[in-house]
Amino acid sequence: MQTLAPQPAPSAISTTSIGIYGSAGRMGRAIIEAIEAAGASLAGGVDAREDPNPIARTADVLVDFSTPSAIEAHLAAARAAGTAIVIGTTGLSPQHQSMIDDVAKDIAVLQTGNTSLGVTLLGILVREAAARLGADWDVEIVEMHHKHKVDAPSGTALLLGDAAAKGRGSSLAELRVDSRAGLVGARTEGTIGFASLRGGSVIGDHSVIFAGEGERIELNHRGDDRSIFARGAVRAAIWLAGQPAGRYRMGDVLGL
Repeated sequence: MQTLAPQPAPSAISTTSIGIYGSAGRMGRAIIEAIEAAGASLAGGVDAREDPNPIARTADVLVDFSTPSAIEAHLAAARAAGTAIVIGTTGLSPQHQSMIDDVAKDIAVLQTGNTSLGVTLLGILVREAAARLGADWDVEIVEMHHKHKVDAPSGTALLLGDAAAKGRGSSLAELRVDSRAGLVGARTEGTIGFASLRGGSVIGDHSVIFAGEGERIELNHRGDDRSIFARGAVRAAIWLAGQPAGRYRMGDVLGL
């Protein structure tokens, strides 16, 4: 039986002070509400072109939903202060991932493309399906978000693609196909395709399709309210505040 990760005692939650990088954005505002609902305390918020260091020194843990261009400065501030940080910012490059690996030598860092419980579980299901189905089952990931989202594919789509690649004993970098237009030829067996849709006010819809000969399996998640991500981020932050240096996943928070 899977052992669940120990959850902080109510007293620990009430004394956890959470600082937010990107507090004026949609997610930042939702996280402020989630902090209050969880019974934790808000250390404050920082936004673009503001000094990230003071809040890193006063908070017990930081939550970052800012922009990729700010990640380096935020990681440096967290490391200098010895403060754990949850990174939910998407659109990160391989260079950003290397920075996170380096900083995780000194502080606890949790980086994820999605902080919802449902998506975390979906990732596990995708990995399991990919491991059990052969390479002749084609994997396609379709995601849709609101018209204001600036990165594609979404961080969640990449998270799910990474789960599928790991299930097949490979890396997403080896299997990823982002777009098809024109005479691109037949599909290469074993690749993982992505399609991104943008429009309206969609919070986040993701479908992972396993297409075989004469049958297909679809695993779906639909986010109807941004609060699901905020609640997950706050839960992750409270948990991460008590962890030693290292790089963590949302699955670690949930004991999965």
